[in-house]
Amino acid sequence: QVQLVESGGGLVQPGGSLRLSCAASVSGFSSYAMGWHRQAPGKQRKLVASISSTGITTYADAVKGRFTISRDNAKKTVYLQMNSLKPEDTAVYYCSAARMRTYWGQGTQVTVSS
Repeated sequence: QVQLVESGGGLVQPGGSLRLSCAASVSGFSSYAMGWHRQAPGKQRKLVASISSTGITTYADAVKGRFTISRDNAKKTVYLQMNSLKPEDTAVYYCSAARMRTYWGQGTQVTVSS
């Protein structure tokens, strides 16, 4: 069973930064593709960024140049560094781990507001 625990969310002013972390309890973490997704109220969950088992990264157009995804296989943790935050980044952010199936964390709230 894979467990994912997100942390690092909170309230931040526009232009500010946050770093989300997702700690995984799983064997073979390095073989999983990891992702960050977000879901705003009344909207569908969308992929924000992903990182493959080989370190290849992808980003949604809305966050390119502002967000950076990274992973530390020794710590079994994936990160999302979020800079230049905007009010439209407000959402619940979910971590995912995918190999033969996809596992989800419980989510962490990010609110960007003055």
